[in-house]
Amino acid sequence: MLITLYSTEGCHLCEQAYGLLVHAGVADRVEVVDIAFDDTLFARYGVTIPVLAIQYPDSEQQSPELGWPFDAEKLAEWLNNNGFNSHQ
Repeated sequence: MLITLYSTEGCHLCEQAYGLLVHAGVADRVEVVDIAFDDTLFARYGVTIPVLAIQYPDSEQQSPELGWPFDAEKLAEWLNNNGFNSHQ
C-alpha cells in the first residue's frame, strides 16, 4: 500500500504531517503529490491540505481521507483502521 500526502511547496502544516509519517515509520511508503500542478487537485484540496489517502495496489480503491489537523495518535488509528500496519 502507498500513502499519498497531498501537499504543496511552502506548506508548513504539510511538513508537520510528513514529520508525523516519519515518526510512524512509514515515510518510505509515502508519495507526496503537489496539488499546485493539477487544477482538479487544487480545487479539491487548496484550502484543506495536508490530506492523506491510502492507495491500494492493483485497485482504484482509496481509503477515507485523513485531513488536517491530526496528531500521531490519530494518524496511527487511521492507518490501522485502513489495513496499514504502521510498524512494517
